[in-house]
Amino acid sequence: MSGVSGTSTVTTEVVMPGPIEPAGLQVQARDLPAPAAGQVLLRMEATGVSFAEQQMRRGRYYDQPTFPFVPGYDVVGTAVAVGPRVAAETVGRRFAAITKIGGWASHLLIEAADLMPVPEGLDPAEVETLIINGITAWQMLHRTAKVRPGGTIVVLGANGGVGSVLVQIARAANMTVIGTAAARHHDAVRALGATPVDYRDADAYEQIRALAPEGVDAVFDHIAGENLVKSWKLLRKGGYLCVYGNAATVNDEGGNFWPTMALVSRLMLWNYLPNRRGASFFSIWAGKTITPKAFRARRREDLAQLLQLLADQEVKPQIAARFPLSAATDAMLLAESRTVMGKVVLTPDA
Repeated sequence: MSGVSGTSTVTTEVVMPGPIEPAGLQVQARDLPAPAAGQVLLRMEATGVSFAEQQMRRGRYYDQPTFPFVPGYDVVGTAVAVGPRVAAETVGRRFAAITKIGGWASHLLIEAADLMPVPEGLDPAEVETLIINGITAWQMLHRTAKVRPGGTIVVLGANGGVGSVLVQIARAANMTVIGTAAARHHDAVRALGATPVDYRDADAYEQIRALAPEGVDAVFDHIAGENLVKSWKLLRKGGYLCVYGNAATVNDEGGNFWPTMALVSRLMLWNYLPNRRGASFFSIWAGKTITPKAFRARRREDLAQLLQLLADQEVKPQIAARFPLSAATDAMLLAESRTVMGKVVLTPDA
């Protein structure tokens, strides 16, 4: 059983021991030390299963740590203890954090500087869907592509964790959205405010072009692969292609470093073509090393914007399912089934 006792904590963690199938995930308990200077001990209330973990278990996520490790890209939780140089009133408050790894645990140690405040009264699982997915969507739309209100965008995978949030924040900015998804998700995508197109149709890109014959202001593509050029050709002059994944290679063998570098280089070169369009590979970690204070400030500001949209009911979190932490295998299997709308969330065991 997990809990806080004196200066130590027993945490329950889900471990990826090596390249595995979902059934190979291991649940273990271990002692955590007391928070060091600048650290906070967070009791997890919600964490998520994202595409990153699906790649990590295959050893194919760009710059993932060596095995074994605890996955979990983001987390919502309550501070239960703090180390030196952290304000005592931090204890008892709820925060969100982007961890990249470590979130699949009942308790975890996090640098206080990386915490983002979460107002009371919000469902932690709903907030969880807006951390990595929401901040990614917000920054791509408003900071990278800089689409103006009233513009038209294409969201590939509009039923996914990032895609479903992206559709909603674009609609909140009075944008027209065309979203690709399997036919079974079309009603749900339409309810979010997007015009759905079945990505499985051979003429899917022709259908999109018919909906926006003069081109679109931005395309958000997490797939890349052989259709990347088609995404590029959907843009009007001045449009922007924002790629934030390489899902087309998820089942390939070997590491993902060189495929990612090749994709990034290709997109960079496209910026020099004489057509006044832009392209880039989005990384939510850009700027952390060079300007860490500004990097963290942007995250806090963007999550605050998203949580305000949540409070105003302009964004409805898409929770595909909730599983207890110990059922991480089942959660991973469902997330990888490609049958869900939104994000699979892990919560503490009873």
